[in-house]
Amino acid sequence: MKQQQFLEVIDRDEAERRWREVIITTPVGVENVPLTRALGRVLAEDVRAEVDVPGFDRSNMDGFAVRAGDTYGASEDEPVRLRLTGETIPTGIAPALEVTGGSASVIATGGMLPRGADSVLPVEFTDVDAGEVICRRERVPGAAVSFAGTDIGAGETVLFAGAKLTSRETGVLAAIGRPEVAVMKRPRVAILSTGDEIVQPGEAMRPGLVFDSNGRILVDAVTELGGEPIFLGAFRDDENALREALARALEDSDLVLLSGGTSKGEGDLNALVVAELTPGIVVHGVALKPGKPICLAASAGRPVVILPGFPTSAVFTFHEFVAKVIRELAGLPPDRRETVPARLAQKTVSERGRLEYLLVGLVHRSEGGLAAYPMGKGSGSVTAFSRADGFVRIGRNTEIVEVDTEVEVNLIARDLEVADLVVVGSHCTGLDGIASALAREGFRVKVLAVGSQGGLAAARRGECDVAPIHLLDPDSGRYNTPFLDDSLRLLPGYTREQGVVTRADDQRGIDELLADPTLRMVNRNRGSGTRVLIDELLGERRPPGFPHEPRSHFAVAAAVVQGRADWGVTIDTVARPAGLRFRSLRAEHYDFAVPTDRWERPAVQALRRLLAEGGALRAELEALGFGPPGAD
Repeated sequence: MKQQQFLEVIDRDEAERRWREVIITTPVGVENVPLTRALGRVLAEDVRAEVDVPGFDRSNMDGFAVRAGDTYGASEDEPVRLRLTGETIPTGIAPALEVTGGSASVIATGGMLPRGADSVLPVEFTDVDAGEVICRRERVPGAAVSFAGTDIGAGETVLFAGAKLTSRETGVLAAIGRPEVAVMKRPRVAILSTGDEIVQPGEAMRPGLVFDSNGRILVDAVTELGGEPIFLGAFRDDENALREALARALEDSDLVLLSGGTSKGEGDLNALVVAELTPGIVVHGVALKPGKPICLAASAGRPVVILPGFPTSAVFTFHEFVAKVIRELAGLPPDRRETVPARLAQKTVSERGRLEYLLVGLVHRSEGGLAAYPMGKGSGSVTAFSRADGFVRIGRNTEIVEVDTEVEVNLIARDLEVADLVVVGSHCTGLDGIASALAREGFRVKVLAVGSQGGLAAARRGECDVAPIHLLDPDSGRYNTPFLDDSLRLLPGYTREQGVVTRADDQRGIDELLADPTLRMVNRNRGSGTRVLIDELLGERRPPGFPHEPRSHFAVAAAVVQGRADWGVTIDTVARPAGLRFRSLRAEHYDFAVPTDRWERPAVQALRRLLAEGGALRAELEALGFGPPGAD
């Protein structure tokens, strides 16, 4: 396919400056809405109370309305007797009788305090006898009473413009009797997904197509920011259809988002159509990673953005450029992103000339502080952003960030939730079942897949609670235990079968596969236990596909199923559901290295109990094809 180059790749700040010069970001207007629909809206003006709250002197307890001075000196040994007025004051009824000296009226919680009374004597400190109340405690003026206007006074400003209404604010509005409230109009954001490869969830899938995750992400992100999303659907790469869809979007929206079609390939038509607007495209290409192909444009002051098609790129560029514009249009103040310091847990190589946003997962270090683990799934990943705790900005002139470098992590959520069990190491489908079982017991589990050797290093540094490993010591022929030191203990996990897989119609044996130089393999990432097994299997051989190093068993199976590789090494519990032919290499031990000082942590204790012989989790693992722990 013929490829065109970006118009001009510019610095991130310069890109935003150019775009801001041609767009209008003032709030879109004000409207009155019923209080029943005010939740989540932004107040357009200050709110002043027109009534007192409470609107009368109110009893806070069941008891007797009294004059405090009449109770002075009352005690269990020397009670004071007051005559009852004969009136009982329920809620919602104005009292008819005045409480004069030496008298009292029965009153309910929430009842209106009668004239003359200045306190309430709780019923538990009294007895009633022959038309008199026997007071066994003295009171002070104001005891158990909320006086009129003490919560909110008429004329008082109770809420200020710009506040986002939560249940707390709507409760205040209800308390002062407001049936409706003036709020900022929600900016209407039109969203178009584009590309011949896009299908909606629920539609038929085939190789080469992708489900439209960007459309869902953008609709919900706009809603979270206080906007009103208008999803116009997914459009094929048809110039006229895109032009018509863009025209409809501009008719009834304050901002238009297109997803995909920014890389200026021959089939990417979004930029061509958007360029016809006035002033049209002002930025096409920003020195970012991910997100380089973003296109910033305008139509008579209305912002128009073409986001990259890859999910992580789309999400990052949305939050970097678009989110703040939506907030401004909605009348919200700028979002204050929280940052925390951390130490980078793995060496990272960046591309010079582009500001890189590195997604990281955060874990606590035993010596204090946080360790940041790169997520490393690329701009096409849907899950990376959802599972990351934050991101690190790597400057455009930085190529290498060494391990243990202190970095500043921008948190994606407002608060960093601390996991009850941090798992760093080799990934396995059985681990998913274990994490699910722990989650059902109320434990929050964070899993970072970095390979067996990376997990051991994390455990030694005190950065995780357990490190799943499956490492064979070639000298002793033993799994895992030879790699532990005095700071680690071994928690037996289960056994699983590793083997060579091909498509189902390939009947060749392992030796035949290795001997054929035309066959393409799919490798595994360095540092994983499976890679150690592959290196042992290949020796000095380097078949086609050797540099292809995906990080999971699922990715290996997908490469073989789709014909991008002829063979690979994975576990039988992944191979069988994928319909692959499996040739066993070894039954390996998948165990957990646990830092000694974390052995008694509640979540680790729960894991030990779940993995105990005869438990329900053991039965679940066996049903999936995993065997009992291996004998060392």
